[in-house]
Amino acid sequence: MNNSLQRVFHSPFALCRDYLELCKLRVVAVMLLTAIVGMCLATPELPPIATMISATLGIGLMASGAAAVNHVMDRNIDAKMARTHRRPLPQGKIDETRALLFAGLLSLSGITVLILWTNLLTAWLTLGALIGYALIYTMLLKRATPLNIVIGGIAGAAPPLLGWVAVTGRIEPDSLLLVLIIFAWTPPHFWALCIHKKDDYARAGVPMLPVTHGEDYTRLQILLYTVLMVLTTLFPFMTGMSGLIYLIGVTLLNLRFFQWAVRVYLANDSTAPMSMFWFSVKYIMWLFVVLLVDHYVIGLH
Repeated sequence: MNNSLQRVFHSPFALCRDYLELCKLRVVAVMLLTAIVGMCLATPELPPIATMISATLGIGLMASGAAAVNHVMDRNIDAKMARTHRRPLPQGKIDETRALLFAGLLSLSGITVLILWTNLLTAWLTLGALIGYALIYTMLLKRATPLNIVIGGIAGAAPPLLGWVAVTGRIEPDSLLLVLIIFAWTPPHFWALCIHKKDDYARAGVPMLPVTHGEDYTRLQILLYTVLMVLTTLFPFMTGMSGLIYLIGVTLLNLRFFQWAVRVYLANDSTAPMSMFWFSVKYIMWLFVVLLVDHYVIGLH
């Protein structure tokens, strides 16, 4: 097959791959895991399957739409960073108009699913999270303050609340506790990446904490926020929301997370920040899995 025919047959698949990249599927997958666990924790039994499907689909579509908006708003920053310069918009594979139309289609489809087959409160809360991430964080906070990820982290912490509300139709204290855990986890998770990518952010003019306050200060903040996160993750056991299985599991996870935070703080290992970042992704997934296992094991609370 000659080169022109290869391009003809390859282009549709390559274009689909580029549009899927706009959705940040790996990030959305982690968000959906926490949302599904939120659904399960909201009721002693299994949630209605139809509700789980509609809520997961709707939240996933709207999260993907927010991610696509983020790609558009950050296209100039992405072009200056080694980590992101190969994304579809900086490479010219997709233009801003098509990307925004794609984001709008995803978001409209998602909120329609939530309104028609889940409930209105979930739809409005998900829309609020979309606006918080795609507009308030990406357009304003990210460019204005080194505390961008702390203030803007509330939008990324919303999925377990959205899952909970999809099942109950109410905002309840335990659902807010799940939000608090992700909110406390976000700064040490993201600042570890920022240390590793400090030069990238400096070149792009983004005021991330290591750029504005230096690495030593950021390493200290990672350690302090890790302590805050560890204390926050004990609340489900202290309030009776979860039992012994969760306490054992989260203690083991916290010990490992704190070990990485100390290694980052000591600054003896240049690979520690990125290693901590990747562990933190696994950490939040395992924490919610442990919450789920604890919830459905009877007799150990």
